[in-house]
Amino acid sequence: MYFRKLLLGIMFTCALGFVQAQSYSGFLMDNYSGVHSIISNPANIADSRLKLDINLIGISAFFGNDYIGFKLKDAFADYSKVFDEARTFPSSNNSMGWNIDVLGPSAMFNINEKSALAFFTRGRAFFNVNDVDGSLLEKEGGFDESQDFNISEGVISGATNVWAEIGLTYARVLLDNNEHFIKGGLSLKYLQSAGHAYFYSTNVGLFYTAATRNIETTGELLFANSSTSDDGGNFEINNGSGFGADLGLVYEWRPDYASYTKIDKNGNTIADAGKNKYKLKLGVSITDIGQIKNSAGREFTYNLNTNQDIDNFDGASLEDALENNFEITRVINSQNSILPKALHTNADWNINSKFYLNLNADMPLNTKNTANANNILSEVSLTPRYESAWLSIYSPFRVVQYAGLQWGAGLRMGPVYLGSGSIISVVFGDTSKSFDLYAGIKIPFYQSKLKDKDNDGIEDISDDCPETPGPIENNGCPWEDTDGDGILDKDDDCPQIAGPKENIGCPWKDSDNDGVFDKDDDCPTEPGPKEYNGCPDTDSDGLIDKDDRCPKIAGEIENKGCPDTDKDTLVDIDDQCPNVHGPLSNNGCPEVTQEVQKQLNDYAKTILFDTGKATIKTESVSTMVDIIQILNEYPNAKFTVEGHTDSVGSASSNQRLSEARANSVRDFLINEGITPDRLSAIGFGEEKPIASNTTRIGRKQNRRVEINLIK
Repeated sequence: MYFRKLLLGIMFTCALGFVQAQSYSGFLMDNYSGVHSIISNPANIADSRLKLDINLIGISAFFGNDYIGFKLKDAFADYSKVFDEARTFPSSNNSMGWNIDVLGPSAMFNINEKSALAFFTRGRAFFNVNDVDGSLLEKEGGFDESQDFNISEGVISGATNVWAEIGLTYARVLLDNNEHFIKGGLSLKYLQSAGHAYFYSTNVGLFYTAATRNIETTGELLFANSSTSDDGGNFEINNGSGFGADLGLVYEWRPDYASYTKIDKNGNTIADAGKNKYKLKLGVSITDIGQIKNSAGREFTYNLNTNQDIDNFDGASLEDALENNFEITRVINSQNSILPKALHTNADWNINSKFYLNLNADMPLNTKNTANANNILSEVSLTPRYESAWLSIYSPFRVVQYAGLQWGAGLRMGPVYLGSGSIISVVFGDTSKSFDLYAGIKIPFYQSKLKDKDNDGIEDISDDCPETPGPIENNGCPWEDTDGDGILDKDDDCPQIAGPKENIGCPWKDSDNDGVFDKDDDCPTEPGPKEYNGCPDTDSDGLIDKDDRCPKIAGEIENKGCPDTDKDTLVDIDDQCPNVHGPLSNNGCPEVTQEVQKQLNDYAKTILFDTGKATIKTESVSTMVDIIQILNEYPNAKFTVEGHTDSVGSASSNQRLSEARANSVRDFLINEGITPDRLSAIGFGEEKPIASNTTRIGRKQNRRVEINLIK
């Protein structure tokens, strides 16, 4: 039946599937994969374990789907069983796919310690069809024309794109502070199309009535290929071109960075370029940003709304079936080919020097079911790996979208690499919905590893004694004992003159020439009498300077050589009031008693101001002098000057007046020598009356200033 052939033809011609899963599965995470590593993240080649890597040819192929499962292990015994015993898993949105990724002649090399460059050539083929009703595929043996049959599709799409890439990658170290290391990379690539085809529809329907042998089709279908023929033509190579880009970042945590460094002959620290230094590596990248502008090709819109006898539905090929049975309503140039833009994240744990565990995730960034767009298949993989310069073995466990769990194995041995992300699943599983395989050959040139035979931290080429450990100060050789005093030159302050160990290999000295040898001199740099073990007593108070708190002022021994002028048991240097007797509890200063506090406020309440102003009247100056005398008797006490008013006038004006008068008193006291840090001022307005504001006498009492101790 031709309509079935039409839809199946579209599906298989545009290549069944979901595009690529991870190319070169497992291999790209190898730190010795060289130029291949730019496929997943262009930052990888900076600080690479290879100083030069030349890829000759490598190919990776992938097939995956969620409709049919093959017993591929039977292919070794009876190839026909692979297809005869295949199981199907029809659903309303089955998808199938395969891809090919060929890395042609390519090379990477380090420009310097921080930068690397790569040139690559690459051929790629992506084929995908999405969301086809699996019941249509179930009718592969043909429709039963004696029974009614209906198909109603939602959004279906498919695309085939084949192109070549030529590109340049630059990567550079962005941060290196030993423990934390970041590098970034960018790939720019020129794209040359080798052909395309795609279809897209949102409402295809087929309704077959057995009684009348009538077939009704509905909907609209877009179909395009790279042919320039107005009647549809065949898939042809065209001259479409474009540009693409990949970019990525890699972070490395290097807690043991020091163990991967050596010292050169100049004493400079150098890192071992031949070894991985990270305990944990995290990478993120976005690949295949861009599109191909198709300079040739046509997109045909077919009106599928027909109603005809099944015997009149014919066509020898896909193009014939479309052309012979449906009307072309529009012909335009093909849409641009959208690259399979994707996000890749990666975490690599260095279990020890040669064993690693890698966690990788790939996620498509293009919207599904976009005309002439390819998408990668979402995938998460966990890959244990043994890795060394000449040999790496890895076995990825992958969960591939729609295809399920896959188990593979891979190998890199010098210039040869091969593997599969699903080979073990294929060999031991009953049905396989996915299969991939890759292989290739390259010419690697590895970074040289720093050698240190005697493990003294100095590279052998800078070590004068590479077989015997020694310090860098002695060019890697052990120290000698030139003067034969039993103390090595490195520890001997006088390597040419013998001396006791107690004096670090030097003869005893009398540095201060006071007649007491330094070994017996408690003060070897200060001359002093022998009776004081060579220490001075400058103030001759019987206490040597180093034990005297007041070495230049004579004082009592019980006061550690300091005087106590006011005899309050607190020595002058600790006494805040050295000339005034006061208790220890108040740092040697007298305490303000309640009587003194009352006397202060009795004076303060008599301070007179100009009416309605903050100006202190002349007749109150003598009162201010009395207050100052009291404050000077208590030099470490702090006070608050408080201003109060009666209730005459507004509360806000009274508040301002009280503040101004308090500040006026404070300023007067400061101007007369009271230190500012001992005084603060605050106004309370009419808030705190001490008498009734209803009488003249009461209001007079309320208009006052108080000076209160801050406790």
